[in-house]
Amino acid sequence: MALYEYHCPENGRTVEVRHGMDERVDTWGDLCTRTGRDPGATPTDAPVERLMSTAAVGSAGRAGPPVGGCGTGCGCVAN
Repeated sequence: MALYEYHCPENGRTVEVRHGMDERVDTWGDLCTRTGRDPGATPTDAPVERLMSTAAVGSAGRAGPPVGGCGTGCGCVAN
C-alpha cells in the first residue's frame, strides 16, 4: 500500500489516504468514504487531484534504505 495525497480544488483541502497502486480516487466523495470524513458542503462528485505518493512504511519503520547521514559512509541517518 502506498500513501497518496489528494487535493480538492472545490474546497481547497488536501487529504492523505493509503491505498493500493491499482486503486483510484477520483472524487471528494470517494476520498471522504476512504478516510471516514464528512464531505461537508462540498459536492461528493467534485473531482480531486492526486499530488504525490510515498512508499508504505515497513515493519522496520523505514520505506527504503537510509537517506542522509554524516556523509562518511558510517551508516548513520540524519533526522
